[in-house]
Amino acid sequence: MADKIKKRSVKSGLPPGTLVHIGTKMVAKSRIHILDYDEQGVREKRNAPVGECLPFRDTESITWIDIEGLQDTGLLEHLGNSYGLHPLILEDILNTDQRPKLDDMESYLYVVLKMLDYDEPGLGIVSEQVSIVLGKNFVISLQEGREGDLLEPLRERIRSGKGRIRKMGSDYLAYSILDSIIDRYFLILEKLGEKIEVLEEDLVSDPRPETLRQIHQLKREMISLRKSVWPLREVIYGLEKSESGLIQQSTRIFLRDVYDHTIQIIDSIETFRDMISGMLDIYLSSVSNRMNQVMKVLTIIATIFMPLTFLAGVYGMNFKYMPEIGWRWGYPLVLLIMIGVAVTMLKYFRKKKWF
Repeated sequence: MADKIKKRSVKSGLPPGTLVHIGTKMVAKSRIHILDYDEQGVREKRNAPVGECLPFRDTESITWIDIEGLQDTGLLEHLGNSYGLHPLILEDILNTDQRPKLDDMESYLYVVLKMLDYDEPGLGIVSEQVSIVLGKNFVISLQEGREGDLLEPLRERIRSGKGRIRKMGSDYLAYSILDSIIDRYFLILEKLGEKIEVLEEDLVSDPRPETLRQIHQLKREMISLRKSVWPLREVIYGLEKSESGLIQQSTRIFLRDVYDHTIQIIDSIETFRDMISGMLDIYLSSVSNRMNQVMKVLTIIATIFMPLTFLAGVYGMNFKYMPEIGWRWGYPLVLLIMIGVAVTMLKYFRKKKWF
């Protein structure tokens, strides 16, 4: 939380709409990928300069402008001026700590959400902000530029002409981007589910401090996932029920399907959170029971040795007149009494099922 406050502090005192990148610089240079298509074919430009984006604004075909890397404020300002984006929208794009939301700007729709991936080596869930601008015949997507482009399969679908995407409008393209990002959430849930199963087995067989650390890490990941997904429900619902003419009736049924996926993901997240909370309680109970077992054994040992210590203390006093000291069988008799006391107490404890 402190890091986020420090990041936001760079804008303190600046007027609204000031373009300042807030976040981590993930690529050395911003890259623009233009994909223009219709039913007849696809035209594609990689690493295009920002000036080549303007001619696609008023074409009859559908144009997808994908930008990776948000640190170049001059590039975004030029693009915003070319496509009539409000300065506050550009400000939100550059602030990579945005809550998922939907803004209807009449001539275009602005959607921001989190694109999540799961890093196996140990980082857990990695998050990247994606902003989507939906216009009449164009879609602009802006990514932070994390390594590994999760939208490449969607581009391949456009190139190959599979499905209905090249027959539909820009609203269907925006839906397809949302669907690709949200489908990735299911993969993350599968990974988390596998980790939870492994932790449950360790918790039952051998709970250790390392297990507790993993439980806390899972809990943090679920909080992060919940923070990214819960607001998304409102965003998808707002798109589906939007009165904007940019979304066709034929696309709304697909948005309803994405909304159902979002609800399903939220339900899974809540289930996992309950399971993790239960695992934490089980761990604490297991540790407490183990401590009780240890204390029970120590208490039994101490209880057995209390009368033995008393006898040893009595006969350890070096008084001159003690009848048993001069008796030949005194020492063996005291030992037999000690053993008898110990055996009797053990039988009594077992009868009471104390061990």
